[in-house]
Amino acid sequence: MGNLIWHEYSRLVSVTASVYAVWAGFWGIFYRKFFWDFVGGVLRDPGGIQPSPWAAPFMIIIVKFPVIQLLAIALGLVIIAVEFPLPHLKRFAIFRSTAFRIVLLLFQTFLDILFYQGTNAALWSFIAAICYTRSLILGETMKEAKENQGKVGEA
Repeated sequence: MGNLIWHEYSRLVSVTASVYAVWAGFWGIFYRKFFWDFVGGVLRDPGGIQPSPWAAPFMIIIVKFPVIQLLAIALGLVIIAVEFPLPHLKRFAIFRSTAFRIVLLLFQTFLDILFYQGTNAALWSFIAAICYTRSLILGETMKEAKENQGKVGEA
């Protein structure tokens, strides 16, 4: 059997996590729930768990106005665009940068863990970031990156 090509595996996991993040963001707009509202909450007899006062800023940007969900959708679409670029965009350094992808995936993990529907996307984004880190440690480079290195100015 052959060796596992970490950057290809990472790319597939990243695309899956990003598509899931976009889908979760749409669901999060319609069914708004702050995931960590149970931490420090008070259990009331009629009404269930009431979030603690420290969660008020999160309740505003997740429940009242779905800012986090919209940012998660936008970031998921950006990651999909980086993973599946148009053919003429493959020559740019942003496509070849594994470190840039790791940073984007970690931001996606942070955004998606905040709302309830995005927790699975956050988990898979973190796994993709770990796998990209592993490929960076092993010194793997993409085939397109080897072929297109230094061709930014050419037409």
